[in-house]
Amino acid sequence: MQRFTISLDDTLAEKFDRLIAERGYGNRSEAVRDLLRSQLDRQHERADPKANCVACLSYVYAHHEHELAQRLLALQHGHHDLSVSTTHAHLDHEHCIETVILRGPAVAVRRFAEGVMAERGVHHGALNLILAEAAGEHRHADGTKHSHLRPRH
Repeated sequence: MQRFTISLDDTLAEKFDRLIAERGYGNRSEAVRDLLRSQLDRQHERADPKANCVACLSYVYAHHEHELAQRLLALQHGHHDLSVSTTHAHLDHEHCIETVILRGPAVAVRRFAEGVMAERGVHHGALNLILAEAAGEHRHADGTKHSHLRPRH
């Protein structure tokens, strides 16, 4: 492990310490490591259009919006290669929340998520994308095989 020292003005240091406390970090080093990983992953994603990821897309929508549920379902079917699982829950008489677990090329996952969130009637959309790398193929006794992804470090 390497050490380095940074200097922050008092205002920035106070804001950073509040962020650390709000998020429950044990110390500044843990927070800085997470911030660096996040920025490095974003840069890697921009630089490598073939970068793989795993992701969670969550959004709230008004289920009475004209044909919205059918449009969302069509979008998911149109990208079945990215979709791993979808969870749907009713929030009240007018709103539902869905969470879609996604896997595949980060550029395709992000494009799909942006398309879903842009649909009229979809609110509060958020994508949590984690870059992943191939972890090899796994073969079953019946001869079928599939590939695995693991989070990048």
